[in-house]
Amino acid sequence: MITGGIDSSQIQSMIAQLKAHATRPGLTPPVIQTEPAAVPKADFSDALKKSLDAVNASQVDADGMSKKFAMGDDSVSLSDVMIAQQKASINFQATLQVRNKLVSAYHDIMNMQV
Repeated sequence: MITGGIDSSQIQSMIAQLKAHATRPGLTPPVIQTEPAAVPKADFSDALKKSLDAVNASQVDADGMSKKFAMGDDSVSLSDVMIAQQKASINFQATLQVRNKLVSAYHDIMNMQV
């Protein structure tokens, strides 16, 4: 007998396969979680603080390297000083652009009509 395009013998064989699989020793049914796993939530203020701390650290590092080079420390080369200063400058410019975007978004939200 064909039911909805599937032969009843195929249905019976599928049921038999499911029963055979269920009776295998050592198999446990899958555990279904009803609650989502506890994932630490990223806090915006923490992410912003970490970013600003990283920018500050790169600026402090560049300043320290330039002072060492100016005092004649042979462990610091001019190219290292210039690279550190450029990294600090790029980090600062990126932070400045993010700040500008945030201020612009704030103004857009404040100017919305409710």
